[in-house]
Amino acid sequence: MTTLYEAATTATGGRKGKVKSEDGPIDFNLSVPTSMGGEGGNGTNPEQLFGAAYAACFGGALQAVADKEGIKIDKEALSVTAIIGFCKEDDGFCLEATLDCFIPGVDIETGEDLVEKAHDMCPFSKATRDNITVTLNLLLDE
Repeated sequence: MTTLYEAATTATGGRKGKVKSEDGPIDFNLSVPTSMGGEGGNGTNPEQLFGAAYAACFGGALQAVADKEGIKIDKEALSVTAIIGFCKEDDGFCLEATLDCFIPGVDIETGEDLVEKAHDMCPFSKATRDNITVTLNLLLDE
């Protein structure tokens, strides 16, 4: 394994604190959603940050798989929406993820193949595999 890039981000104050990346682009206050017993507020939360990262990484994996397979897709219109659930279990808490993948201009069979192969390739999918429930959805042109 060769490390190509490392990112350092620090969280202070737990879920009601702040996150800041070492090089500055991430600099957010955190808020606990009211549904989790918090006060809400205009800060972000770990689930939103994880969802943004997972969606972006999965979108990149979709593009890489399409390129590898020689399938032309509209990379600008491709989108992945990650819905991250914070769940309570008998022994604590867990996450769940749903990835809604929109790949305009592909048929169902091609789209499903791209999504499955991207799931095999994506580092976030690899990190979550057998750890959390991940549901993959292909959204079609209407």
